[in-house]
Amino acid sequence: MKINLTIVISCILVVLSSCKEVQQLPQKQEVLDKMVLTNDYLMKKWPDPGVNVITNRERPSNLWTRAVYYEGLMALYAVKPDQKYLQYAIDWGQAHNWGLRNGNKSRHADNHCAGQTYIDLYNIEPKPERIYDIKHAIDLMVASDTINDWDWIDALQMAMPVFAKLAVLTRDEKYSERMYEMYMDTKITQGLYNKEDGLWWRDADFLPPYTEPNGEDCYWSRGNGWVVAALVKVMEILPDDPHHEEYLNTYKEMMEAVLPLQREDGFWNVSLHDPTNFGGKETSGTALFVYGMAWGVNNGILNSDKYLPAIVKGWNAMASEAVHDNGFLGFVQGTGKEPKDGQPVTYTSKPDFEDYGLGCFLLAGSEVYKLK
Repeated sequence: MKINLTIVISCILVVLSSCKEVQQLPQKQEVLDKMVLTNDYLMKKWPDPGVNVITNRERPSNLWTRAVYYEGLMALYAVKPDQKYLQYAIDWGQAHNWGLRNGNKSRHADNHCAGQTYIDLYNIEPKPERIYDIKHAIDLMVASDTINDWDWIDALQMAMPVFAKLAVLTRDEKYSERMYEMYMDTKITQGLYNKEDGLWWRDADFLPPYTEPNGEDCYWSRGNGWVVAALVKVMEILPDDPHHEEYLNTYKEMMEAVLPLQREDGFWNVSLHDPTNFGGKETSGTALFVYGMAWGVNNGILNSDKYLPAIVKGWNAMASEAVHDNGFLGFVQGTGKEPKDGQPVTYTSKPDFEDYGLGCFLLAGSEVYKLK
């Protein structure tokens, strides 16, 4: 029987092509190496963690962007307990006297974000000064009747974990109950969640009839990523919370919604429903979605067969295409609230703040590292 060489070669190419599409989960050391590399870049660039951050103007380094980085650093420390990481975080808190930007009476979620790391460091070494200001600020909010402070979805990630951590620390449900009330105000009363699409409008500016150029609703990638991170952290901190089912169901709806929106290259676009509006690779939103999916798989909540390919594809894309040889992280959209902000987003473009993108990447890496 004659064998048609052309057909054989074609079959081999098809098989190789199929194999290429199924990416392999990287070795744990590979994941850790990328986390260490990118983190070293920032620590070398900012040897003094207390120095002010200067972009278009000068800001103290306990602002939300740096606080998100420290969330990531503490996640890295959890999988690689290097003393220099812990000391870097302690030095940051001490540089600000464990205070909040704009003082301990601030109700703004961005100013509360630093409290996540302050509380973590208190749990490692319970020095009262580490949580005095953040607890004072949240106590004032709990004592107030106002619950509509979180009128943009980023606020959920910045502040919800603080309330959850205080609930555990004090064994007082008043913190978790107020957190739930404020979350539901954002979701239902302010109407920022669209259950039909499983995604959130960033704030009231984007509620219908606002649309993207293609006529779709505007769902900002990183904004929805912030909500994913908030839900993951709250469920992790408070697994037995009476409102766990609400957080879990919303999380599952979001994961189901973002899964088919992943780009072929593994990234997500800045505009989830309009890939033509400033479309292209973007690291921060991608990292947050990978973080959320990996956490779900690690905790037996999401089906591994369904979500692991997207997790691997997303992580590998960031690790191979966004991380520079020196640890600089590319394709990070600058600060803003919608697709057009913080552009252009390229491999070499520098966002106005380099810290929060790294924080998101480290959070993602910390969960990808745990995958089996």
